Order: sequence, then structure tokens, then C-alpha cells
Amino acid sequence: MDLFLQNFASPASFLQIYPLLLQGLELTVLLALVTLPLSIMTGLAVAILYSFGGSLTRRVVIVLIDLLRSFPVIVLLILIFYSLPFFGITLGNFTAVVVALVINNTGYFGEIFRAGLQSINRGQHEAAAALGLHRGHTMMLIILPQVLRKVLAPLASNSLELVKTTSIASMVALPELLRSARVAQEQTYNPTPLTAAAVIFFIMLWPFSHWVSRMERRAIIGRNHR
Repeated sequence: MDLFLQNFASPASFLQIYPLLLQGLELTVLLALVTLPLSIMTGLAVAILYSFGGSLTRRVVIVLIDLLRSFPVIVLLILIFYSLPFFGITLGNFTAVVVALVINNTGYFGEIFRAGLQSINRGQHEAAAALGLHRGHTMMLIILPQVLRKVLAPLASNSLELVKTTSIASMVALPELLRSARVAQEQTYNPTPLTAAAVIFFIMLWPFSHWVSRMERRAIIGRNHR
């Protein structure tokens, strides 16, 4: 047990490298705060486009969503960061990570919102039109509030996955939490920084994960009682 603690939970190693881990944590949080709202907004825009569009637009949106969801985000990041300079477009590593995460998660959030919009009875659109409401006002005032209640659980679950996916930033040497832990490991010749990074992720995400699980259970119970 002592040998395990010396290698994976050394207090001396942790005290030596914790400032580096804090810097990585700050960047991870910043990535999540920038990427999450952008992904939600673009996903919602895609879903609304599907709702308002004709048959051709809907086919295009479905293909787009499936394409974005099936493309591995790591491959997408590598293509954006290393391939675009050949076309005269150079993005910084932070911007490249944000773009890759937003493009990838737009597909997931778009599908969540699309399913929510389709679950709303079409008669509500017709009733709002009969009352003289514009389609935009109908969407904002009547449809979207109902959609958000229906999709809150999957929305939160996907948001949780997005935060964990920010670790791909290490692929382009962006010093987020995982990358910082690896650098710290090389400095200390000890895997304690990786253990500390795992503990930090757990402390940061477990309350949110527990909340998501409770919402999903409530959603299942609500559907069963209908």
C-alpha cells in the first residue's frame, strides 16, 4: 500500500505541481464556458431550421446532423488545426479546439432539440397562427419553453460529456488539465499528477452528473405516469 501511495498519491509530488494543475483547470473551465453555449445555440439553430424548412431543407439538416455526430472529434480537431494552414487559414490552438468541439456537439444538441420540437403537437402552431402570432413569436413564446422542459435531461447529459471532451485539447498542446497533468508527471517522474487530475475531474463533475441522473429518473417516472 505504501508503494502505491508513493507512486500514485505522493503528497510531496502534489505540492510540487499543484499550481500547474490549477492553471490547467482554469483553461478547462474556460473551454467549457466558451464551447457549451456556442454548441447549444448552433444546435438549436439547426433544429429550428429543420422545423421551419421544407422537405429538402429537412433532408439536408438530417444529413448534416448525422455527419457531425459520426465524425470523431479528435480527427476533426487534427484536420482543423493541421490542415487549414494549407488553405491559408491558421487558427490558434484554443480557437481550433473550440471550433472542433462546437462543430461536433452541434450535431448532438441539434438532434436533441429536433426531437424536442417534433414532440410538440402541431396543433399548437396552428392555434397560435389562428390567434395572429408570427411563427417566430410562436417558437419563442410557446414552443421553445415546452421543448426546454422536455429535453433538459438529455441536454444536461450531453453538456456533461462536452466538458469531459475538452481533454482533447492536449492533442494540440493546449495546456488544459490533462495536458498539465502529463507535463507535471514528466517533471516529477511520478504519476501522482494524473491521479490528482482524475480526482479534480471527479470533484468537478460528480455533483453535476448526480443532478443529471436525478433528472433522467424523474423524466422516466413522468413518462410512465402519463
